[in-house]
Amino acid sequence: MDQGGAPPVFSASAEIDGDHLHVVVAGEVDMATADTMLQTALREPAGKITLDLSAVTFFDSAAIHALVRLAQQFPGRLTVRPSRQVRRVLEISGLGGQSWLDPA
Repeated sequence: MDQGGAPPVFSASAEIDGDHLHVVVAGEVDMATADTMLQTALREPAGKITLDLSAVTFFDSAAIHALVRLAQQFPGRLTVRPSRQVRRVLEISGLGGQSWLDPA
């Protein structure tokens, strides 16, 4: 009998405060969900975006691609708060030193 339970459910929500968009993503960001993460971040016009990935449990190459596209669209205006798993994937992929990655 499997005691692990169901895999984490993906969710992405956005809240705007003035010109600052705060996007919270949870669960697995992969080929099936990366575009939803990106579109959620692009849904509202914003001067600054905080992408909170602290509840993300899986992050694949499609997720990296979506994140890089977002960073290109918001140069100097994106902050990413990664989970430990996301930070590890970004470091392995060579993106661990990006200015948009929250060092905390």
